[in-house]
Amino acid sequence: MINLQPYQNPQYFILLLIALLPLMIGLYRGQRWHFYESLVSLLFLFFIFDAEKTSQGLALIAYTIIQTLIVKSYCSYRNNPRFQNNFWVFALAIVLSILQLVIVKLTPLFAAGNDSIIGFLGISYLTFKTVGMIMEIRDGAIKEFNLGKFLHFLLFFPTISSGPIDRYRRFIKDYDNVPSQEKYIGLIGKGLHNIFLGFLYKFLLGFLFGKMWLPQIQQLALAQRHTAPLGISIYLLGYMYCYSMYLFFDFAGYSLFATGVSYLMGIETPVNFNRPFAAHNLKEFWNRWHMTLSFWFRDYIYMRFVFWAMKNKVLKSRIAMANVGYLLLFLTMGIWHGETWYYIIYGLFHAVVLIMTDAWLRFKKRHRQHIPSNRFTKYFAIFMTFNTVCLSFLIFSGFLDTLWFK
Repeated sequence: MINLQPYQNPQYFILLLIALLPLMIGLYRGQRWHFYESLVSLLFLFFIFDAEKTSQGLALIAYTIIQTLIVKSYCSYRNNPRFQNNFWVFALAIVLSILQLVIVKLTPLFAAGNDSIIGFLGISYLTFKTVGMIMEIRDGAIKEFNLGKFLHFLLFFPTISSGPIDRYRRFIKDYDNVPSQEKYIGLIGKGLHNIFLGFLYKFLLGFLFGKMWLPQIQQLALAQRHTAPLGISIYLLGYMYCYSMYLFFDFAGYSLFATGVSYLMGIETPVNFNRPFAAHNLKEFWNRWHMTLSFWFRDYIYMRFVFWAMKNKVLKSRIAMANVGYLLLFLTMGIWHGETWYYIIYGLFHAVVLIMTDAWLRFKKRHRQHIPSNRFTKYFAIFMTFNTVCLSFLIFSGFLDTLWFK
């Protein structure tokens, strides 16, 4: 049987191109066929959740119905002049929206080795979309609920499994409009460029780092764990760098496919990576790495917590509130990845380094006349940031758990 999971083999791309060709012709001629777009989305969703993943498909259907009712109900509540903007109604909508995801994430704690029967591929990213909508409805940025647009936004198949995470208002702006012929030709060029670059990243470089070299280096590192203190050897460093490169090329390749296909459909899905390993510090890194996720966590968790804390005067110091916000943000992000110790340490590691980064930037601003700034210091900052990130990815990989405890 041909594997038609998203972006896994050439057959998927051939079938995808055939399915998108009528849509592309329509967009080139100035027409957007929403009904046909929906049919294509349903077709490729069927490919994702067919055969042994039928149970996941049924979970997705149930999830979609529940989320539709939650978002529609909350939007109706906010638009009804008889009701006030009650915080607890908003909180209930958020809790109900994330409840299925929370159950899926916590299931392994109570049933080791088992996946939740209500889980499916992409549940996290769909939940981020609906939670973002509920928050923007509360803010008054989204004032009406349209069932067709909501479903198309939620189930947009190029990004359903692993993002990038789009925002409803940005997506609908593209969905409601047809790009000019000149602009669409440019989108086709960008889309094909991203797809071919995605092949280079995911199927060549990702394969080399992740499938060929990483298993060999892993075995060498494990072989020396009893002879090197704490198993720290040159092979462990090799594993750290190799895994970091694999993680980047595999995920960035997938994201390039998702944005490339979106462009062919006339939807300018936000990019996810922007030369992250050229960042000068960890704060800049998170503005370049998995950008739609980091911006989502920043806007909907960090910023809202800081504003709430300032409004309620939880702490007198803005710096202290920002630091607590970092801890909350990255602890949440770590737990979202999983409830194991290394994901939690990964999150706390980033929080602590970001707190230190902010402190350094404040110190540097106050003493900039005494601190050199030249080409060497810039490259040194990139070098230090790169190695800090790679160390965090080593923690994230879970390999240290195998190396030390198993």
